[in-house]
Amino acid sequence: MKTVTAGVLEVAYLETGPADGPTVILLHGFPYDVHCYDDVTALLSARGVRCIVPWLRGYGPTRFLSPDTMRSGQQGAVGADLLAFMDALDIPTAALAGYDWGGRAACIVAALWPDRVRGLVSCGQGYNIQNIPAAAHPAPAAEEERYWYQYYFHTDRGRAALTDNREDLFRHIWKLWSPDWRFDDATWSATAPSFDNPDFVDVVVHSYRHRFGGAAGDPTYDGIEAQLAAQPKITVPTIILQGASDGVDPPTQADAARPQFTGPYDRRVLDGVSHNPPQEAPEAFAEAVLAVMEM
Repeated sequence: MKTVTAGVLEVAYLETGPADGPTVILLHGFPYDVHCYDDVTALLSARGVRCIVPWLRGYGPTRFLSPDTMRSGQQGAVGADLLAFMDALDIPTAALAGYDWGGRAACIVAALWPDRVRGLVSCGQGYNIQNIPAAAHPAPAAEEERYWYQYYFHTDRGRAALTDNREDLFRHIWKLWSPDWRFDDATWSATAPSFDNPDFVDVVVHSYRHRFGGAAGDPTYDGIEAQLAAQPKITVPTIILQGASDGVDPPTQADAARPQFTGPYDRRVLDGVSHNPPQEAPEAFAEAVLAVMEM
């Protein structure tokens, strides 16, 4: 594990592969951590790729530098964190790959700072930038049902579950979202300590409340949020990975995200894979990273 001061954070990260190889930054989601990429980094490192895997704000050993910084989980914050992380490591350009929160951070940097992104691998919805101005409009009922956890975290009861009952809650979420993934206790135990970060609950609660307009954002990111509200197009080469049995973001026959991507593009639906593609299908994920670097 390494650390670097980046923006408002001291970011902890893992690095493997040759220092002079092409760089990919791999970004985890909620509720997961860097260990979802253990097999992916082994595959990519063997192919000469420099792999960098940070813990996001509120996770694992990553820490805020100041007690006065708002413990925001809004999308503008995680996007700004990724850009600051690249600057701190003096990475002018890299491939970005992620899912869930990590996919959102990757999409934001690809949309707003495309000159920094060699290629993008994004999972789930594909275009993972939230449309917060439209968040008050209800989705189809089946989709609303899958988002129960987001509404749960708007309540004090949900916050208490994050604090006091998170092992039961997150194991349940892993099973719901990835019904074909047979994870064992060792897999859970490798990731679980990342949720003991002292800012984890605050960051998670703010993330889900902000996305529906239920909590104000950190004014630091007002400029970024204004740009994201316009739903900017992504111009960089992109591969979208979707798990066919994803329990929270199941793929649809029509590729609804396609109009948001204007550069080279490929969508791949993975049979027998769900919400956590890097851990469930590391070979397919690693192959997508290699392919997007060549698009």
